[in-house]
Amino acid sequence: MSVPIAVTELIKGVDNLVSFLDVADHDDGARAHIKQHRFEALHDLARLLRVANSSAYGLSSKVDSVVRAASVIGTARLRDLVLATSTVSAFEGIPNTLVTMDNFWRHSLYCAVAARVLAERFHKRSADTLFIAGLLHDIGQLLIFNQRPQQAKEALLKALDGSDDLPMHEAERAVLGFDHAQVGGELLRHWNFPDVLAECVEFHHAPKQAKKFPEEVAFIDVANTIAALAEVASVEAEDVPASQRDDWAIIGFTADMIVPTVHATREKFDEVKDLFKT
Repeated sequence: MSVPIAVTELIKGVDNLVSFLDVADHDDGARAHIKQHRFEALHDLARLLRVANSSAYGLSSKVDSVVRAASVIGTARLRDLVLATSTVSAFEGIPNTLVTMDNFWRHSLYCAVAARVLAERFHKRSADTLFIAGLLHDIGQLLIFNQRPQQAKEALLKALDGSDDLPMHEAERAVLGFDHAQVGGELLRHWNFPDVLAECVEFHHAPKQAKKFPEEVAFIDVANTIAALAEVASVEAEDVPASQRDDWAIIGFTADMIVPTVHATREKFDEVKDLFKT
């Protein structure tokens, strides 16, 4: 699926909006960049270590420095964690009038936690990657909110006020000609994120369209559903659109798993909900 020209144009201006750490997508580059990186603010470093030491990230021993983190979890995993925490910081200063950053990151963190819960339930070795993919899955929304505020508002109202329960990404396509998932996937590629993260973001509403990592994408799709249920304390399968339930089979998720997964997600979220506060 080709990238719409409008998405490409949207991405072109992103580097004028945010200051972002460029981390190469290989171990040697990651090690060099991590060691040389000067965190722009102390809270960037504090946040990185807070996430690394949290139950959400699942390390067996505490780390107190970036170099120590690299030795404990490996440069590739640390690279992804640096990318995620840097992205949070990068977008904190972007103004928008449609959503508060607290609400945005609350849902994002719910999705990240749900992705880890699901990964552990299905014994996936990529739990860390899925946690980060969940955290970043809606990152394209922030760019749309900032760069296309009027159209974003129109899409939001179309989704909220419509009588046909139109999902947000479909409302975006109707108004903009593209959606936040496409923007987010292209943004991560622009910033040299690993392919698995970019694909998880781009196709999290359509995992069957994923090219290289359909299973990982499906985990984020299901995690997004669990996050939405957990946020409103629902465990009812009827609250999930049928189109979303159709994708559960990709990872073997079934309706009887909703209750324990939502409960585990809410419990773990309460443990880590302050991680991304400024």
